[in-house]
Amino acid sequence: MEKETLEKLRYPIGKYEIPDPITDKHLEEWISILENLPQRLSTLVEPLSEAQLETPYRPGGWTVRQVIHHVSDSHHHSYIRFKWALTEDNPTIKPYLQSGWAELFDSRIAPIQMSLDHLKVVHHKLVYLLRGLSREQLQRKFTHPEDNSETSLLENIGRYVWHGNHHFAHINNLIHREGW
Repeated sequence: MEKETLEKLRYPIGKYEIPDPITDKHLEEWISILENLPQRLSTLVEPLSEAQLETPYRPGGWTVRQVIHHVSDSHHHSYIRFKWALTEDNPTIKPYLQSGWAELFDSRIAPIQMSLDHLKVVHHKLVYLLRGLSREQLQRKFTHPEDNSETSLLENIGRYVWHGNHHFAHINNLIHREGW
């Protein structure tokens, strides 16, 4: 497979870019997208068969099942990062090995409904939290230890909107490519 084609399969909506500036319109739009992601994802994957759930979204990629469990795990981590940044002064977050988590037996074989339900609850809590934060609170930051980069909560909202849309596109593109 050509490198360009594989890159498009890996990043179907491109890589995350932080808007400058992040406006109130961005914020409102992002929170709405986060609010609706669990239902959009459920609607997309619930009709899939077990065999379809075992299909990688790209050569060498995770299966649809692993992607669903990954989104749930990742967005759970993000919610915790928001809480840390709101209660601690620029905390250093704890990263996790996504690829290792995706290979654990629960990510490989568990019913997707568990993660779809979890994602719905996590997003409900996250959206409720985000709607109550001031612009000042949204400027609070956390640090990622791998590159020592600081991320504001406002930037992180956009990153997780991108993340959800990124994985939604992985699955949606596979469904269209396969004609499901």
